[in-house]
Amino acid sequence: MKTNIANILVGAVIALIIASLSIYVVDQRVNAVVFQLGQVVDVKTSPGLYFKIPLMQNVRFFDSRILTLDTGEPERFITAEKKNVMVDSFVKWRIIDVKQYYVSVGGDEVRANTRLMQTVNSSMREEFGKRTIHEVVSGEREEIMNVLRQKADADARKIGVQVLDVRLKRVDFPSEISESVYRRMDAERKRVANELRASGAAEGEKIKADADKQREVILAEAYRDAQKIKGEGDAKASAIYAAAFGRNAEFYSFYRSLEAYKQSFKNKSDVMVLDPSSAFFKYLKSSGKAGK
Repeated sequence: MKTNIANILVGAVIALIIASLSIYVVDQRVNAVVFQLGQVVDVKTSPGLYFKIPLMQNVRFFDSRILTLDTGEPERFITAEKKNVMVDSFVKWRIIDVKQYYVSVGGDEVRANTRLMQTVNSSMREEFGKRTIHEVVSGEREEIMNVLRQKADADARKIGVQVLDVRLKRVDFPSEISESVYRRMDAERKRVANELRASGAAEGEKIKADADKQREVILAEAYRDAQKIKGEGDAKASAIYAAAFGRNAEFYSFYRSLEAYKQSFKNKSDVMVLDPSSAFFKYLKSSGKAGK
């Protein structure tokens, strides 16, 4: 009895081992390649539970997600103007034919990255050599990335890979010429600033001179109008005085004498030395006689 139980347990263990060697699971994030004696016999791209022949077949899994190839250090390229630029880029790619991928690069991601980088760099040299720095930096940057993606994708499909995007993160001058470019840009900006300051100062002087001119014109016109009004007033006053004098000359003479007395004896400290028989005292004398 005990022997039968032991045999059953051994058989169960052997069955579990055989089952574990026969079953494999494909995740939605990977593709599976089934090998038999070193040869590819099947490819599984859909997630699920699958079976294989134990000991004769083995399975390798390859990532089916989008992968990123970053260049790391910027690469040097030459433009149509024979100027050096440093370019930092990255590539987005994924495996679309896992069997071709394995046959072409042995399923080695490093080899695939090297192949892709060689293709992208070759295309960059070709495209940058056709364009100026301005076109590379801003003018045709989007077009360059589209061309690079198309060329890299066409070559990558030969190894079972699809290139989804090629991006230029940064395009800059090499460090040895960046300083001279900065100094030239700084000098240009200072020159423009000085021109603007000089132009502003000249415009300011022009506005100031025009304002001074307008001020002088306004003052002259105001003085002219004031003198005209004053003259008209004096003329009217003279006419009034003349009319009053014409009506009663004696009263007008008396009124003027009173004004003269008022102005002459305005302050107590005023002193006048005159002949008592002077015409200045004419109405004072008359007033005295009238009082008596």
